[in-house]
Amino acid sequence: MSDAGIGGTIHRDGTSGLRLRFELMARRVEYDEGEVLDRALEQFWSEGYEASSVSKLLDHCGINRGTLYNSFSDKNTFFKIVIAHYDTLLEQQIAASLKNPALGTWRSITRFFGEAVVNVPARQRNCGCLLVNSLCSSINYDAEVKRVLRASLNRLRRAFVERLREAKAKGKLRKGLNEHLAADILMNALYGIRVNSRNGKSARQLREIARHTIRSLKS
Repeated sequence: MSDAGIGGTIHRDGTSGLRLRFELMARRVEYDEGEVLDRALEQFWSEGYEASSVSKLLDHCGINRGTLYNSFSDKNTFFKIVIAHYDTLLEQQIAASLKNPALGTWRSITRFFGEAVVNVPARQRNCGCLLVNSLCSSINYDAEVKRVLRASLNRLRRAFVERLREAKAKGKLRKGLNEHLAADILMNALYGIRVNSRNGKSARQLREIARHTIRSLKS
């Protein structure tokens, strides 16, 4: 039961309808976290950390400022969460290639380059790599973010090392190379391919660069 009052409806407990409306507005807005992270990933990936203002992130993710700060703290923390989300995608690519026991060393490495760089939608390929892009930007000076980015890239390097160690044990790695140097060569090629993909190189050209690099490591 209620009575009409100035500023809203007054209920028996003395709570005004206006206050109730404010309380409802203050409640956490429900959203699909996976979808928000996917959209934030697109924004950071396409324009980079510095150019991705809070306003751009809000618009692209379809959330309000309160949701961003209540759920993700701040832009810097949000970016680290997005990097962790990106890592899950990278881990899926590694699982399908470098960690696939059905594939030999060279097939697994070739598969990874295909999965991660070549056989992806052009729009995604043209964005390069979020990790490499970020390391090349001024965000590089944020020590914590730098640590997160390097940790992600080191996980990939370790996966290369494991497969290349197999090749060396079987005499399939070029003489004079060890698995660590070979892994660094592959990482260097990956960085270059990512930059070239942003510069407009075609999938065919990127595939040839990867194939040439891999051939150069074989015994």
